[in-house]
Amino acid sequence: MKIAVSSMGESIDSLVSEKFGRAPYFVIYDTETQKSYSIKNDADKLEHGAGPNAVKKIMDEGCEVVLTGNLGGNALSAIKEAGIKYFTQMNPNKKVKEVIEEYLAKLK
Repeated sequence: MKIAVSSMGESIDSLVSEKFGRAPYFVIYDTETQKSYSIKNDADKLEHGAGPNAVKKIMDEGCEVVLTGNLGGNALSAIKEAGIKYFTQMNPNKKVKEVIEEYLAKLK
């Protein structure tokens, strides 16, 4: 399973971004390989449609789950339509790896 986390930076040690569509990066974590990588969110520069464009970007990466601070209305609609699980209210004072660990612990 691939998990996308809205992130302020390119590393798993970066802080979580409060915003999904305007997050500078997404850190993608693969639970099978236990490896992560980041992708730049070019949608953060768009005047309109950042959320749906960001959803497309993580869909293209094969992500099944999103962890973020907040999803705007258009992003929420797009993520539901794509069938991607989403969890909001992630603490922006936490690192990406911390919210991933917390999410995975809840699955056990």
